[in-house]
Amino acid sequence: MTTANIAVIGAGNMGGGLATALAAAGVEVALGVREAGGKAAALAEGRVRVLDVAAAVAAAEVVVLALPYGASVEVLQALPAAALQGKVLVDISNPVTADFQGLQLGTTTSAAEAIQAAAPGAQVVKAFNTIFAQLLAAGARQGKAPLQVFVAGDAADAKGRVHELARVLGFEPVDAGPLRNSRYLEPLGGMNIQFGFFLGWGPAAAPAWVRV
Repeated sequence: MTTANIAVIGAGNMGGGLATALAAAGVEVALGVREAGGKAAALAEGRVRVLDVAAAVAAAEVVVLALPYGASVEVLQALPAAALQGKVLVDISNPVTADFQGLQLGTTTSAAEAIQAAAPGAQVVKAFNTIFAQLLAAGARQGKAPLQVFVAGDAADAKGRVHELARVLGFEPVDAGPLRNSRYLEPLGGMNIQFGFFLGWGPAAAPAWVRV
């Protein structure tokens, strides 16, 4: 793919899943972590490079923030001001409350917009917030219609790179408009969590927009 040098920040289910899926698709990917060991160490035994966060960001053109919303802001604030200048920064978070029953913010703003404010030199794109970690591996979707990944952002070239990233992973990217539309995508991610973990669907759930 033309989008080279991807950094995924965070070694949780989403971060590890994305890094593993990208490496399996032949994409050069580094996993940025604050502490080595544990799951990060296991991933390093495969095709994923594990670096500290600053080194992973410095080497990347596209940086995927695979962290909870609050942790994402903390990580960004710890980086040098110029570290993300001109880079594509993909926010996959849903700003859910601790009990997963509500959102910490919304209606008039979004996690993605707060992340853009924390990293003004980056081109922030919202994506993958409606996809559970269990569906990131291509094998989990084998024989199924491609799942949609909604992509919102203000910079057309940055959105194009994230569209390409989604296609490489076997998803169908859907242009969801400007970054402010994250105010709608994040509640959609919250509803998906309700279906997946509170209404009995399990983590094989994902929303889709259908044209009729």
